[in-house]
Amino acid sequence: MKRNSLKLLCLALLGLLVAACTNPKKMAKMASLVTTECNPQVLEAVAGNISATYTIKFPEKYFAKKAILEVTPVLVYQGGEVAGPVLTLQGESVLENNQVVSYENGATITTPVTFKYVPGMEKAVLELRATAFNKSRLKSATYPEPFKIADGTNTTYMLVETHGTPSFEADNYQKIIPESKEAQILYLINSFDVRRNQLKSEEIKAFEQYLMDVTADERRTLKSNDIIAYASPDGKEDMNNKLSDKRSASAEKAFNKTINKKAKVEAPLNVKSIGEDWAGFQELVNESSIQDKELILRVLSMYSDPNVREREIKNMSNVYTTLADEVLPELRRARIIANVEYQNWTDEELLNMINNDMDELDEEALLYSATLVKDAKVKYALYEKAAKKYNSSRAYNNIAALKLMEGKTADAKAALNKMSEKTASYYNNMGVVALQEEDYQAAARNFAKSDLKESKINQGALHILNGNYPAAVEALAGSNSCNEPLAYILVKDYAKASNALNGSCLCKAYMRAIVAARQGDAATAKKELETASKSEKLAKRALTDIEFAKVN
Repeated sequence: MKRNSLKLLCLALLGLLVAACTNPKKMAKMASLVTTECNPQVLEAVAGNISATYTIKFPEKYFAKKAILEVTPVLVYQGGEVAGPVLTLQGESVLENNQVVSYENGATITTPVTFKYVPGMEKAVLELRATAFNKSRLKSATYPEPFKIADGTNTTYMLVETHGTPSFEADNYQKIIPESKEAQILYLINSFDVRRNQLKSEEIKAFEQYLMDVTADERRTLKSNDIIAYASPDGKEDMNNKLSDKRSASAEKAFNKTINKKAKVEAPLNVKSIGEDWAGFQELVNESSIQDKELILRVLSMYSDPNVREREIKNMSNVYTTLADEVLPELRRARIIANVEYQNWTDEELLNMINNDMDELDEEALLYSATLVKDAKVKYALYEKAAKKYNSSRAYNNIAALKLMEGKTADAKAALNKMSEKTASYYNNMGVVALQEEDYQAAARNFAKSDLKESKINQGALHILNGNYPAAVEALAGSNSCNEPLAYILVKDYAKASNALNGSCLCKAYMRAIVAARQGDAATAKKELETASKSEKLAKRALTDIEFAKVN
């Protein structure tokens, strides 16, 4: 009896299949024999689009040879629905130019579909609606129920922060400014004796007065004195080296007995002998109007051996006399150098001057002082002073950076347009302007012209918007920005995401909830959502976020 019953059931099914060969209504009635699937099963928005691939599997002896089937993917969401491109399939006996499904063997048809994301698609269902026709299209039958193949739309990438990271130009303020003062003692040829007139020269007197002034100045500190002795590069090298040594000794003696005796300063004295002064020779020749000086300089560049240099230069008999009279005497010398440090205004002094005498501050002091204060109004005042008084591009840039932080995009753009120098910071901040204006192509062009770390961080935001998540991870690694953990979430690296989610930022609490939900920790997800829901925007988002479908 069982065998007979099974035989009757098979015959009945076969009868239906045979009937389906000629009747579209029969195909529609037998819709349960068709299987469907979708990848992904949970839809995801990427770069403003929702893309999926759906698959329809037709069994053997199902698709009528004279039938046409139109399948329409439809995304149904809160507020409406949108249809994708119609997939048209045909049986083997239909003479149209559509994909053919075999009656005998059936078929598996895989088709991609993309929808443009619009708000409301966070809660959505992707379904396939089908209608069968006979080959003349005079008869049709709509399948009784659509095939529901995917749910929701994951929009986690839209948590990306696009306010941008502006960059500030640094000041060059020096708290300690190095100074130096120099005087020279000149010697006669082949002599190392310090002549009396050399120690009474105006140059030495000015040097002595400088040392005394430094001693009396509370802001200046004499760190050391240097004596550097030389010989002119004419004559034998070994003799010149000895002559240079003796000149260093005689200059040291003269300094201690005469110059320092008047100034009465206490500082280390460093004494050095150079020997033949080829560097000074080249400098003096280069600055002179001597005939054939280019030829002399060429000799210096061609030969490194001092003896060869001297020989080649002496061979230029027409200019050597001029060298002997005008250049070489200036190289028989000992240089005396005072090394001083000047104490610039302290932070306390600058803060006092901001309130009482801002006009005394130079460009660098104004720019540096702005970093010492927290009050935005005072910062603006300092930058505007530097901008107007010194036409400071850096000041205009920093004004723009402050405006961008406040979301005052137009004001920032106006300040940047006043910059006379197009620096890396200019391009970064112009990129942030474009980012805030949602002109992402212009933003990308500007960021590409800047090598600043801020530009790299901003490019990371663009990578997220464009769906290039691995590139975003590379750009944002170590940035400590809200976009860094988001990038890790998007590539499903939850360990790194968790490490980057430290802090009390509400957006980070929301992302911690996402990580917990994806890892099946509903309790932690709820706890983090409670924290994140202090933000009205995030609380509203959580109500429709498919990330929490298994949490709420």
